[in-house]
Amino acid sequence: MKFSDIPGHQSVKERLRSMADNDRIPHALLIEGPSGTGKMMLARAMAQYIHCENRNGGDSCGECPACIQHRSINHIDTIYSFPIVKGGHENPVSDDYMDQWRRMSEDSPYMDFLHWLSLIQAGNSQPQIFVSEADSLIHKLSFTAHKAKYKIVIMWLPERLKTEAANKMLKLIEEPFHDTLFILVSNDAKKILPTIYSRTQRIIVHRLPDEIVANRLVETKGLSMADAMAIAHNADGSMLAAETALSFSKEEKQFLELFMALMRKAYQNQMADLKEWTVTISAFGRETIIRFLNYCLRLVRENFIMNLNVPQLNYLNSAEAAFSSKFSRFINERNVERISQEFDSAITDIAGNANPKLVLFDLAVRMCIYLKA
Repeated sequence: MKFSDIPGHQSVKERLRSMADNDRIPHALLIEGPSGTGKMMLARAMAQYIHCENRNGGDSCGECPACIQHRSINHIDTIYSFPIVKGGHENPVSDDYMDQWRRMSEDSPYMDFLHWLSLIQAGNSQPQIFVSEADSLIHKLSFTAHKAKYKIVIMWLPERLKTEAANKMLKLIEEPFHDTLFILVSNDAKKILPTIYSRTQRIIVHRLPDEIVANRLVETKGLSMADAMAIAHNADGSMLAAETALSFSKEEKQFLELFMALMRKAYQNQMADLKEWTVTISAFGRETIIRFLNYCLRLVRENFIMNLNVPQLNYLNSAEAAFSSKFSRFINERNVERISQEFDSAITDIAGNANPKLVLFDLAVRMCIYLKA
């Protein structure tokens, strides 16, 4: 991965290049920002630039042995660490999933977490970075670099470190080996152990401008600029969201149908049907339930905005807009805040391993009340 392969983020690239060129690379670098903006690509490009044998014009050459190894995710002094599930392994480590990681890096360089869940067959499990991974890193880093000046650990989603693993990682980051660099890539840095976060040098990656997202879609997907700009506007600076929006996914269709069912049955106080709705949603894995609730929260907000009669503020696809044109009048200034809070609370409870059936049925009952406010 070269810097030139990554759209946008020129100031971030300049900062990373300067660190490497002046050999003033922090031992623990945290690249943080919204999902789908290219943070992992930047981390990979930085590692390749550090290891490149023939840097040229502010970028790696792409042709030396080190660059070729980086391109295939095979560089001997680059270690990847990422959230996984146990999957039958007693002491699970990232190495157990390297084939899936290489496929992920090729299929989804903007790091689609849903795709990762599918590749590792997560099911109902929540991917984490286990203490066995921290032990493995300690062992690997105890050896000197093989070919390069630095060994580089690229860790995706350090916010998913289990507590014991995070504590072991803290010791590694506080007292690093002289030839070791960490590049952490986070979508939600506020969930990283504060003692780790405070010991990193942070680089914040902001949303991509709509023009850059649109140009990329035109170049890679063959869209017209008008269509590309419409998608980019809805994607909120995420290249991943823009690419996903090109097709209304099967999951999104299901989520819309379930949201419509919830609101219709709640308005009509159909408790028996709402109980069945709860059972249906509860059968999803926790990660899917959380995605669904976030989807519902977005539609609630979009329906409230629709009442303002300012179409350019609405980010709805045609199917969502068709439903919302009739439903939006039920989301108003009297209930929008309470309804939003209920979905937020449900997301928090599900993420905290609460019983999904209890949380979801309570949510459904409260919708019966609030929709008639």
